[in-house]
Formats: sequence, structure tokens, C-alpha cells
Amino acid sequence: MKTAIGRRLADAAPAALRGELSHLRYVLDLALPSAGEQLLAMMVGLVDTFLVGHLGAPALAAVGLATQWVMMSNVFFSAVGTGGTALIARMIGACDPDSANRVLRQALLLAVLMGVITTVPGLLLAGPAVALMGAVSTSFLLASVTFVGNACLRGAGDTRTPLVIMAIVNVINIVVAWTLINGAFGLPRLGVAGSALGAMAARQAGGILVIAVLLRGRSQSKLALSLRGLHLDWGLVRRILRVGLPTGAEQLIFRFGMMSYARVVSALGTAAYAAHQVAVNAESLSYMPGFGFAVAATTLVGQGLGAKDKRRAERDGFVAFYVAAAIMSLMGVIFFASAGPIIGFFTSDPEVIALGVPPLRLIAIAQPFLASTMVLAGALRGAGETKAPMFVNGGSIWIVRVPLALLFTQVLGWGLTGAWIAMATDLGVRGALMFGLFRRGKWKDAEV
Repeated sequence: MKTAIGRRLADAAPAALRGELSHLRYVLDLALPSAGEQLLAMMVGLVDTFLVGHLGAPALAAVGLATQWVMMSNVFFSAVGTGGTALIARMIGACDPDSANRVLRQALLLAVLMGVITTVPGLLLAGPAVALMGAVSTSFLLASVTFVGNACLRGAGDTRTPLVIMAIVNVINIVVAWTLINGAFGLPRLGVAGSALGAMAARQAGGILVIAVLLRGRSQSKLALSLRGLHLDWGLVRRILRVGLPTGAEQLIFRFGMMSYARVVSALGTAAYAAHQVAVNAESLSYMPGFGFAVAATTLVGQGLGAKDKRRAERDGFVAFYVAAAIMSLMGVIFFASAGPIIGFFTSDPEVIALGVPPLRLIAIAQPFLASTMVLAGALRGAGETKAPMFVNGGSIWIVRVPLALLFTQVLGWGLTGAWIAMATDLGVRGALMFGLFRRGKWKDAEV
């Protein structure tokens, strides 16, 4: 008897292990393409900045202004995208693709509306000196479709298609902008206007690609867009916005908080602010896995709740967090051990390097908390619980980061290291609160 029982246990253990490994692969299949997509989305602005860098300060200022307007517009797009992601994940989990496609139609209609709303101010604010802003604004209509359409695909579990679309967007942006900025192949040399046209062509191509993909239908995501009888369904619109608007509000509150924090740091002087920017650029590398696993958690938790399996939803959210925390902690070890060479890669100024090393080491220690802040917030959004992340992320930056930064820099005189102690403390508070909120489990009964 013992031998038979032992054999059954031996057979069961590998089966359970194979199941866990298979599930981990599924989490990675969702997360890694999303991380790549986020990197490619950032690359559009970075490439524009790089290509016009040799054209002088006015050109760089125009790119900076256009980038700020794009980031502000993304706040509106993210409200719709988050609502669409959460609802579609629920409906795919419930094996109800028809309802998921109805949400898709309403989310894209809202995307078009948001695109129009953000285009008009961009055109009105764009004068001759900032032609780039005007050109980029004309692409907002289709850029909003790209943003929201990709979010809907991710909610259905398809993260590879958005990655491919963003790769094509980047290629178009690089080719068109480089050609027109420099007047290659016999074309006129347009300077900053060439960068504007490159960004516009790329963003418009992205929107057209998303529409084409959804019209054709994706067997992987079970999403298909029909243009027949398009009209706003106010019931679904209210559900999308009820979930999504807190995310938009969260980003607005957070963005203004970051602006205030940047002002505190800039008061420390040119070298300190330069070191701050370099450390931020280096630290931003850890955002990629954080974003990827946050998207995975959003999809997995939403689909788990849609399938009426709360235990699965909770397990999947924690799996995404633990894997992200492991990867980001490893990056933290690299940041801590190689802070000097990493800062030195971005600048050769000895003073800037000396000032930038302690902040990078501080944020290295905070990586697990950053993982919790990003991934478990994504998990809560997947459940439709978007108010809690809004209060935690929006509140902490104003209650913890900005006041502590003022205290440590202006009163105690700890300089840039003090400002980053405030940042690390903020991440610790937010990470702990987000972990507690997810573990508490009230999100399991959230309605979308």
C-alpha cells in the first residue's frame, strides 16, 4: 500500500510542477511583449529628440513641448483604455466574446471622441515656433485609437499584436523623420518639420493598423470589430468610464505631484538636477518589467473574476507580482553594485557622477516596493477597483514624497540624496499599501 501511495505522490508532484511551469510561461507570454511594447512606445519620443538634437535649442524645445502635450493627452486615452481592458478581460474570462466585442466598439468610439477633444487644443496652442506640436496634434485621433485598441487587445490576452504594431510605428517614425529632417533621397530638407511629419505618419499608421487588425478579427483574442450600426451605448459607456476615469484622475494628480517634486530637486542646482535626470533615466529601465507584469496582472485578474474563480484571480495576481519583484530586485542588485559605471555611461562630469551614485543605490533597494506599486495596482485595475490605486498613488506623492523632499532638502540640507530618500520612502509606502489592499481581497467583489 505504501508503495502504491508513494508512486501516486511521485506521479502527482511532477504533474503539479508541470502545471505551475505552464502557468508561469503563460504569465511571461503576457508580460514580456507588454514590456517590449512600453519600451517601443517610449522610443517614439526619444527618437524624435535624438534626430532633432543637432538642429539647435528651438527645435529641441518644440519636441519637448509636443512630448508634454502627448503625455497629457495619454491621460485621457488611458481612462478609456483602462475601462476597456477591465471589462473585456472580465467578459473573455466569462467566455462571452459577444459582450467583449460590444465593449470594444464603445471603447473605440470613445477613443475617437477623446482624439477630437485633444486635437483641437493642440492645434489652437501650436504657433509657428512649435509647428511640431500642431502636426503631432493632428495625429491624436488615430493615436487614441492605437492606445485604446491595444489596451482592448491586452485585456483579451493578446499582447503580441500591440508589440508588433508599436514596432512598425517606430520603423515608420525613424524612416520618415530621418529622411525629411536631413533631406535624403532628393527630398527637401525640412528640419524640425520633418520630425513632425515622421511622428504624425507613425501615429496615424498605428491607428490604421489597429483598426485593420480588429476588423479582420483575432482568433487569439476573440475580438472582432464590426462597423455596422455604430452608435454610443450609454450603458456600456458609463461602465467603461466608471472604471477608467479614476485612472485618468490618478495620472493627473500624480503628474502634477511629479512636477512639484521636480521643482524641489531643481532648486538644488544645475549639477544636482543633472544627476537627478541621469539617475531617473537609469532607473526607468526597471519600469519595463514592472509595466509588462502589471499588464499581465490586469488581464489575468480580470479573466479570473470573469470565470467566477476568485482564488485563481488572486493567485495569478500574486504570481505576476512575485516574478516581477524577482526580476526588478535583480536589476536593483545591478544598480547598487554598478551605480558608478551606470551613471558614468550617461555623463563624464565627475560632480554629476558623484551626486548620482547615492540616489541610484537608494532606488535599487526600493525595487520590490516599486514592483508592488506597479503590478498590484495593475491587478486591482483588472478587477475594476481603480479608486484604490488613485487614492494610494495620487495621495502618497503629495502626502509623503513632496513634503519629505522639502524637509530633507530645504530644512535638513541633505541635498539630492535627501530628495531620493523621500522618493524611496514614497515607493515603500505605496508598495506596502498596494500589497495590503490586494491581500485584503475586497477587490474580489468589485463590479464593472
